Amino acid sequence: MTREAQKERTTKETRIVLALDVDGSGHTEIATGLPFFDHMLSQLGKHARLDLNVECSGDLEIDAHHTVEDVGIALGEAFGEALGDKQGVRRFAAITVPLDEAAVEVVLDLSGRPFLH
Repeated sequence: MTREAQKERTTKETRIVLALDVDGSGHTEIATGLPFFDHMLSQLGKHARLDLNVECSGDLEIDAHHTVEDVGIALGEAFGEALGDKQGVRRFAAITVPLDEAAVEVVLDLSGRPFLH
């Protein structure tokens, strides 16, 4: 069983092409036009050992909101498709780890309700 998904999402504000392999090696290629968001998505892929490719063009001249929101929607849909019936997957998890001078907290719920915070 391969746990992979490809998503394309086009709205009035953004165009996204996304590929996800849940059983990957941590390889990422991210281009959203938002350097910090790219970094955070790359870190997600690296530390979760997901292969994640995201290409997004959006209305960044207005603000970052549509890009972040629509990438989050596409990523959530990709996880839903890749995990299928979620057999063998715990529904939720949480962890806090130190990263330099910061405490980083991740809370993940695979309930099927779409949010990216």
